[in-house]
Amino acid sequence: MSVDTRAAAALVIADVCSGQSLDRALARQENRVKTRDLGLLRQLCYGTLRHEPRLTAILEQLIEKPLKDKDRDIQALLLCGLYQLDFTRVPDHAAVAATVEATRALKKHWAKNLSNAVLRRFLREREPLLQALDEAARSCHPRWLYDKIQTQWPAAADNILLANNEHPPMTLRVNTARVSREQYLKTLTKQGIGGSAGLLSPHAIYLSQAVDVSQLPGFKDGMVSVQDEAAQLAAILLSPEPGDHVLDVCAAPGGKTCHMLELQEGLAELVAMDVEQKRLDKVSENLARLGLAASLVCADGTAPPQRLSVASFDRILVDAPCSASGVIRRHPDVKQLRKTTDIATFNELQTRLLLGVWPLLKPRGTLLYATCSIFEEENSCVISHFLDQQPDAVHRALDTSWGEVSSYGKQLLPSSGGSDGLFYALLQKTGS
Repeated sequence: MSVDTRAAAALVIADVCSGQSLDRALARQENRVKTRDLGLLRQLCYGTLRHEPRLTAILEQLIEKPLKDKDRDIQALLLCGLYQLDFTRVPDHAAVAATVEATRALKKHWAKNLSNAVLRRFLREREPLLQALDEAARSCHPRWLYDKIQTQWPAAADNILLANNEHPPMTLRVNTARVSREQYLKTLTKQGIGGSAGLLSPHAIYLSQAVDVSQLPGFKDGMVSVQDEAAQLAAILLSPEPGDHVLDVCAAPGGKTCHMLELQEGLAELVAMDVEQKRLDKVSENLARLGLAASLVCADGTAPPQRLSVASFDRILVDAPCSASGVIRRHPDVKQLRKTTDIATFNELQTRLLLGVWPLLKPRGTLLYATCSIFEEENSCVISHFLDQQPDAVHRALDTSWGEVSSYGKQLLPSSGGSDGLFYALLQKTGS
């Protein structure tokens, strides 16, 4: 039996605000709503979480005292209602009525009058309520994140904040071993799908409007994949050559693994390693769709298994776990799940990963360090600390026209309608 879509959205939002990931919380509710309402469910969840700091600050002005923990679903439902009134084209009366009705589905009948009163008061007092917000809430960011962006990227802060709140573009990676980007763009046009070439990656196409992958010509046959343009730069920067042994650390879901294999069919070996088997299964699925092969290893990069021999890889990609501060528009739950103290935790893990896999690199081999963070503590500071500890490591400057130059590596910032915010730094091991 299907459930009310807004009630399902409220349960997802409540779970995320309680510390669960959006992907996991959403998966639990998707099979409970009607198929035709899946798009609405995702829009309500992503949209509400994207703007939650602002919506919460508004809601705090509208209710006399905070709701109890056991009523987080009603708090989430009110946020969802405010999102519809503040950011969507849903008629005001319809948004109010549907939100009030959802209290019945949540079996919180007492909240019917509260929901009606809160949403109608917002409609009456919208302007003074919005004027009372501080700059962080107005930008739809938690205070710590807003302050950190302003401090580290003062000149670009407004653009970063704007990009973080937007729906991300759908970007494709063309398998140019099968078809040229120009040919695929023509194929898309014939199918009535608009697209344009990316400026950073020669394999990137931005779609004018997102479509289901089933509508993409040749998707099932491996002609094209979905991957952000900034992420496509990893395989290009690492640039494996014929006969190379390559290790992809933290490889899931496998986009960069597959891209390297597409670009260089003559690799002697590519090992994709990840700490979770379930995530490696996703790598396996992507390899199978593209007709590619790699060795999959379930292991922790901070303590690689002995079967990965010392000095056995020509090139290593370390796509390190991070705050995801450069991909917030794709993962809006970052605003709820991340805390300022997490940055130091990631810094420590990132350093341990580099130290763990460095012995596996051959002398004169290269290692590409990547994150989807825009914060220096996870990027140039990690490289600096690693170089201090590793005398046989040298930094190689990236000769590219894109990106902000930092003390080590280059930083792409999230851009409206463009790429995500990723960091790259290239290291080389000395010796003969």
